Amino acid sequence: MTFLDTDIFAKIISGEIPCDKVFENDRILAFHDIQPKAKHHVLIVPKANLITAQEVTKENQELFGELFLVAKQVAEKLNLSGYKLAMNVGEDGGQVVPHVHLHLLSSDYKSIL
Repeated sequence: MTFLDTDIFAKIISGEIPCDKVFENDRILAFHDIQPKAKHHVLIVPKANLITAQEVTKENQELFGELFLVAKQVAEKLNLSGYKLAMNVGEDGGQVVPHVHLHLLSSDYKSIL
């Protein structure tokens, strides 16, 4: 797999492409994946234009931490007692969309990440 030519998540964040929202605040959007790999497969995406987790810095470390706090809130909202969190980093790490995103998958996930 290779990076997509466009940042589809930026289009979702802007409202150009609709999504099934689970959570939203001024910094983060969480929505159901359109190609789920589990009963519950939610993508947690910062609204900031960050391509990979390699861009984490002291200036944006709180945003990266907030992704995990949102994951906890989403899991609670979905009544998940267990789940998997995964973030692919870079094309060689399996990342397809060139925008930082955290996968939250319910415990029935298919091992694809």
